[in-house]
Amino acid sequence: MNKKKKVILDCDPGHDDAMAMLMAIAADNIDLVAVTTSAGNQKPEKTFNNARKLLALTHREDIPVAMGAQRPLLRDLIIAEDVHGKTGLDGADLPEPNTSPSSMQANDLIADILRKSEEKVTLVVTGPMTNAAIFLLSHPELKAKIAQISYMGGACFGGNITPQAEFNIYVDPEAAKVVVDSDVPVAMFGLDVTLKAQLFEKDIEQIEQIGNPVAKVMANLLKFFNLTTTKPFLAPPDHIEGVHMHDPCAMAYVIDPSLFRVLPLHVDIDTDHGVSAGSTVVDYDNVLGGKKNVNVAFDIDLPKFRDLVFKSMSYYNLIN
Repeated sequence: MNKKKKVILDCDPGHDDAMAMLMAIAADNIDLVAVTTSAGNQKPEKTFNNARKLLALTHREDIPVAMGAQRPLLRDLIIAEDVHGKTGLDGADLPEPNTSPSSMQANDLIADILRKSEEKVTLVVTGPMTNAAIFLLSHPELKAKIAQISYMGGACFGGNITPQAEFNIYVDPEAAKVVVDSDVPVAMFGLDVTLKAQLFEKDIEQIEQIGNPVAKVMANLLKFFNLTTTKPFLAPPDHIEGVHMHDPCAMAYVIDPSLFRVLPLHVDIDTDHGVSAGSTVVDYDNVLGGKKNVNVAFDIDLPKFRDLVFKSMSYYNLIN
């Protein structure tokens, strides 16, 4: 029997972060050893509390949670309250945590886990990459203990907060550049693939009908997320757009890499302050001939991805 992959989820919950976390807990080949939180979808204290509430919901408060950086490396914090609401997880009632919050910082928790681990650890980043960058800069001696960094962020073709930039990278482009330049194996799940990872209303209904408390909460979160994320995609009138499952792609790849088509490409980050600030410069046609430092995802097996989501939600029948 193969060993489970040790995974640290660095997130900013966030509706799609919630799905990524629930998938990780449910996966039979993943050992979610820690959760660290960043500022992004909401302010840092809210994303930290949201992560703790999700673990309370799943009865997994044995998994340590640590708050990370309060803001990006060099820039003012931008949040996505218009998408994720005032709490960061609007749309569902979540239980309050049963344990006291940890005083341990994300950087220290990541370092402690990697230092003690006999095998390499995968870091899945579903928010801005501030915590990952701080870790890489402060603990270069532990880089070799990272199996890979799988992150949601960026785009080869077009952005969602500017014409060129995707939100997670735009919030902290300096941190993203540290990660892609780190020589650690990196996989990128940008808008090129995450906009294809859609759940439709019938899928949300199916999740709700699974019936356990976790699935019901997730269905309600998805209903709210549907209202805030699909509106820009609804013209022409006969077009049907689903809810974009951005963050779960980065976790799904670790669970089952066969879900995606990825290409090794050279990726750089625009850290300037002009019109293309925060964009991921993906050398799709190998014009520069640079080092292929990132595996960039472009396509997804959508039926298989949906099946993974349903399987993940059904897992929680066993614990409630």
